[in-house]
Amino acid sequence: MPDLSSRDPDWWRQAVVYQVYPRSFADADGDGLGDIRGVTERLSHLAALGVDALWLSPFYPSELADGGYDVADYRDVDPRLGTLDDFDAMVEEAHRLGLKVMVDIVPNHTSHQHVWFREALAAGAGSVARERYVFRDGRGARGELPPSDWQSVFGGSAWQRVPDGQWYLHMFAPQQPDLNWAHPDVRAGFRTTLRFWADRGVDGFRVDVAHALAKDLTEPLRDLGDPELSGEEALTGMAPGSHPFYDRDEVHEIYRDWRKILDSYSPPRMAVAEAWVPGARRVLYARPDELGQAFNFEYLQAHWDPGELRRVIVDSLAQARAAGASATWVLSNHDVVRHASRLMLPEGTDENAWLLSGGTAPGIDRAAGLRRARAATLLMLALPGSSYVYQGEELGLPEVADLPFATLQDPIWEQTGHIRKGRDGCRVPLPWSVGGPSYGFGESGAWLPQPEWFAGYSVEAQDGVEGSTLELYRRALRLRRKLLEGETLTWAEDGPDGVLQFARSDGWRCVANLSGEPVALPAGEVVISSSPLEADGRLGTDTTAWLT
Repeated sequence: MPDLSSRDPDWWRQAVVYQVYPRSFADADGDGLGDIRGVTERLSHLAALGVDALWLSPFYPSELADGGYDVADYRDVDPRLGTLDDFDAMVEEAHRLGLKVMVDIVPNHTSHQHVWFREALAAGAGSVARERYVFRDGRGARGELPPSDWQSVFGGSAWQRVPDGQWYLHMFAPQQPDLNWAHPDVRAGFRTTLRFWADRGVDGFRVDVAHALAKDLTEPLRDLGDPELSGEEALTGMAPGSHPFYDRDEVHEIYRDWRKILDSYSPPRMAVAEAWVPGARRVLYARPDELGQAFNFEYLQAHWDPGELRRVIVDSLAQARAAGASATWVLSNHDVVRHASRLMLPEGTDENAWLLSGGTAPGIDRAAGLRRARAATLLMLALPGSSYVYQGEELGLPEVADLPFATLQDPIWEQTGHIRKGRDGCRVPLPWSVGGPSYGFGESGAWLPQPEWFAGYSVEAQDGVEGSTLELYRRALRLRRKLLEGETLTWAEDGPDGVLQFARSDGWRCVANLSGEPVALPAGEVVISSSPLEADGRLGTDTTAWLT
């Protein structure tokens, strides 16, 4: 396996990347909000865990209309989270510990507080300043109707009217106006932003909503006719590249341009696309002359079913290989129900309805959820490619599904008229200790309430405890570095039903039991298992083991 602390340009191909949601990771100044100094102070946790890199979700100046993804200045740090000097110190300490640093880039939209948007509003209809965004006159006798029937991801129309009567496009919250990527200022601005952070030592970029930058703005704007067609799920039923604002072919020219900048550094900076598009189209973003890697959401969305998981793994590896990329695997992130809960929901469960019920309909056995989550993690870490780990999953954290409605911060809650609860349940600040006002997150409270049961999941409660989830991750990541070679696997075809079994190129094997009964293991030495083996040496249900 390559030395990931070196200048190897391919360090990312088989890396384990830890996602930090800065506002919920660690609070150094005691104001209840996580910050950059808090990240720096806890980097030793990541080094001890054994990950290769950390990815920071947005830390830029923002009014937090969408958890930081409404960016007011792409080349600064939110004052509540620190300063550029704090950021530089964090990068320096990460590199000293052998950790790479990735940051989030949010190119589809800015905050409505961005200098460009303030200028656009002040300049008025028909101004040059408005051309950086997507402003249009409305329909109807007095322009009182939106320019098209496009819907926001967060609910409602994707158009917002301004006092002079024009409308602007926002695919997310109204505070997040979409940029016009046909405008040269927009392209030049992001080239400068990429260089700004790469020059500060950043090793890579995660590209938010990578599939939405290019839009068909030909007049008259094309109505979709069905609100459901405004979502990414519509892409499966439309001709490739034909959607007016998702996954258009023109978007790839943008990333080919970015790749020239990323490759101008030594070693080249890596990038990974967040592109919610069908797999065969998604890997186009991962081509070597574009971003190089793309998140694999089919794996995240797969049920705990051996047939479905195997199909997703086979397809994902084949697609990545065809694109010249390495595969990516992810089970949780800041936008989805944590997998210690999600994998226990019966197939067909409406996750939003489950959240609205406070996690009671259906109820979830936390111990069973943790057992399944540990098995899923060990399976993921055995696969060829990069694994992306979300903060807190190394503690086995389940979703905090019962957050009181009055405490919710996610704009989805308000924008949908209290119909969709949103993503706050996976963003609750981490527990570091068994006591204190915020379980070690900071000296005071936390910006989202933490449940009392967080104490038992804290780093302090698990550190050095044999069999704990934290120690399982540490051991698995140490073994992964020793065992992982190549980017292929070979499936065993003669195992029992409900069991996934494959060998890696150097001969070690992974066996995951998704059946309802214990199964006999093949010959070999078990070097790690997600749960203890049965008394007779068999592999229990919802358990994964690695053998040499």
